Amino acid sequence: MALHVTPFHGMLHVTPFPEIPMSRSSANARVQKRRDALRRAGLRPVQIWVPDTRRADFAEQCRRQSRRVAEADRADPELLEFLDEALANLDHSGA
Repeated sequence: MALHVTPFHGMLHVTPFPEIPMSRSSANARVQKRRDALRRAGLRPVQIWVPDTRRADFAEQCRRQSRRVAEADRADPELLEFLDEALANLDHSGA
């Protein structure tokens, strides 16, 4: 069997017989089979949206949110005491 190796997002992507393109229905069937197996294993898919770190305003948004958190901390003087107590109550034995 001939293998075709191509770079794919920093990984190698290996497909058999590059001269015969894989049909979309075949790929869809494989994906569905894998999803079904994962569901049978008790897992479910979850979509997570995260901030786009490539945006020009990303760093400024981080600074703005950090300032708001710091302001909230200063407005609640009991917060640091509460956090210190919670930390002291953690089991540090590593178990």
